[in-house]
Amino acid sequence: MKYNTIFFATPEFSLPTLENIYSNPHLNLILIVSMPDRPAGRGQQLKSPPVIEFAKEKMIPFLQTENINKDETLISFLNKNNCDLFIVLAFAQFFGEKLLKVPKLGCFNIHTSLLPKYRGAAPIHYAVLNNDKTTGASIQKMVKKMDAGDIAHENEIPLEKNETTNSLSAKLSNLAAITLNEFVERLVHNKIVYKVQDESKVTFAPSIPKESGKINFTEHSAHELDCRIRAFESHPGCYCFLNGLRLKIYNLQLTEMSLSPGEVKVQQGQILVGTKDFAVRLNEVQLEGKKRCTDTELINGLSNTTKTFIINA
Repeated sequence: MKYNTIFFATPEFSLPTLENIYSNPHLNLILIVSMPDRPAGRGQQLKSPPVIEFAKEKMIPFLQTENINKDETLISFLNKNNCDLFIVLAFAQFFGEKLLKVPKLGCFNIHTSLLPKYRGAAPIHYAVLNNDKTTGASIQKMVKKMDAGDIAHENEIPLEKNETTNSLSAKLSNLAAITLNEFVERLVHNKIVYKVQDESKVTFAPSIPKESGKINFTEHSAHELDCRIRAFESHPGCYCFLNGLRLKIYNLQLTEMSLSPGEVKVQQGQILVGTKDFAVRLNEVQLEGKKRCTDTELINGLSNTTKTFIINA
């Protein structure tokens, strides 16, 4: 027996799970639902989401819509086809109550945290930001309240010492696919044991606003800044202002040197800045109008007349 399944997803992150759904002997993938094409690249040409490119390649029926709850094509499809299962991953649309009731076995969301920790849009960012030791993937049976459904299956993984959002995303992308396959096996053999989420332990991971990327060396410790830069490396990116010019910061090195918060010291080809406790080295940066480089390369490329370095000028 195969379960008629619809997959709701958009980014490249979802592809390993989609590939597993497509090849799973217990699932019959009848439709892929995603967001409309968006302009991308320098030429701003319309580009389909990665899951839609997969659908085209494999000749799987697909639908692109801004609003799943009001899309007449989707409603018509659901009326004409028996659906057993909805699988959702990184889709970013709200499921109305009527839609949640459509699949016979339920609507299941794969969330990249160990719920009830980090409900919301950015659980991977917050795991790195808060220097967590572990995180994971949870499959929860969707309800009207965001990420609040009962847990059907979950897997845990450790974070490495210098984990970044990008490196952790790659691991969780694969873990989501593995967790989905395990969930399906349990579903087929009627071995799902639901776990109610403990509301007293709920934390949230809302979207990261763009302004979160601005670094204030007087407000954070060296370790906190290191976590922040690793968490925000892709979005929104971290920066400060050096002599009035925007300076993107890609990597920090912790030191045991003491400098006043915000104080800058240039020595031996290194740019050192004081925080609430120890100084940090800005060892991979990009100054406005220049290429990404090491702090040594930046110093060597500046005019010999530039002797004073001021942060957040």
